[in-house]
Amino acid sequence: MRFSSDNSHVFISRCLSVTGIHRVNIECFFLHRSFKPDFVLIRQHAFSMTPGEDFRSFVIGLQYGGVASINSLHSIYNFCSKPWVFSHMVKLYHTLGPEKFPLNEQTFFPNHTQMLPTPVFPVVVKMGHAHAGMGKIKVENPNDFQDITSVVALAKTYATAEPFVDSKYDIRIQKIGNNYKAYMRTSISGNWKANTGSAMLEQIAMTDRYRLWVDSCAEMFGGLDICAVKAVHGKDGKDYIIEVMDSSMPLIGEHVEEDRQLITDLVLNKMAFALLGITSPQPSSVKTQPAPQTAQPRRAQGGPRSASGSPSQSAHGSPQRARSATTSPSQAFQPGPIPASGSAGASQKQAPLLNKSQSLTNTFTETLRSNPTDDEAKAETIRSLRQSFASLFSD
Repeated sequence: MRFSSDNSHVFISRCLSVTGIHRVNIECFFLHRSFKPDFVLIRQHAFSMTPGEDFRSFVIGLQYGGVASINSLHSIYNFCSKPWVFSHMVKLYHTLGPEKFPLNEQTFFPNHTQMLPTPVFPVVVKMGHAHAGMGKIKVENPNDFQDITSVVALAKTYATAEPFVDSKYDIRIQKIGNNYKAYMRTSISGNWKANTGSAMLEQIAMTDRYRLWVDSCAEMFGGLDICAVKAVHGKDGKDYIIEVMDSSMPLIGEHVEEDRQLITDLVLNKMAFALLGITSPQPSSVKTQPAPQTAQPRRAQGGPRSASGSPSQSAHGSPQRARSATTSPSQAFQPGPIPASGSAGASQKQAPLLNKSQSLTNTFTETLRSNPTDDEAKAETIRSLRQSFASLFSD
């Protein structure tokens, strides 16, 4: 890769081997620097059909180097194909049943030659691996379906078709570590794509039904630390699950800053376990957080998104605006001063905050050299890392 700013140029190259060595070389004029990443947080799509947005080779390189990540590199690579992910959701549908896991019906076409008109119209046709509602078209009749077939032929990709559902609102259930939140989005502009134009977004109660959806999907591909399930609630009173997102999911609602802190704590805990073998304590109880009682109109961001479905009965016709049950790692781990040791002979000093230019790798290296043997030293290390990562994450 090559990055340039004004008259300066930065060149980045990767050196990989099956022995687990993964080095990243950075050259800026006469400056040459190499470093080995210890941990990676992936918050963007690894693959998109947009030109220049295929980063699957980077994922393969990180896997060669044995680099730990959130979510796992195995799951990130599997999420590079939405029909592939949907096929694993079909397994959940057969295991749990349509009442507990009301998955949307969907037909997969490997290429345009296999695209035969569906028996039911209207349908939503999705072309290839697209995000944020792009590449999704509502087809009203067989003639329009044939026109879309010609477009898929030019795109040289696969396609899916699913029955269109006249939705009342969209549902999104997200999971970050042990924290759960549920949101409802209602279109104001009246577009069949709820995230197009103006929409009302509000937090709703986290029910056991929603928790089952996201927990079941979080078990795919060896486990997802960060994920979200998207569904639509039709005017027929039924829910239809349409998609699951991984760690690339966007943060929404009024608790974006809290979600960022949750991701920070989750990354620090995973880094401590992967590199130091330290298991951080988990919150002992589930704490509730009040959901907003009023909804404010907002402009939906991102591209259009489809709403489609198949028959399955919802346990609750409409989500009630109530308290959302969440378990927040940030409630248990807050950066702050470390209490001094009670021994009269020596006292421990609080670890200073790292500068933003300093690498977290140095902190881990010093900790590995010191070989802490007591719980107090381990707690000091975790707090120091949390403060360092929080300062980097704030940018």
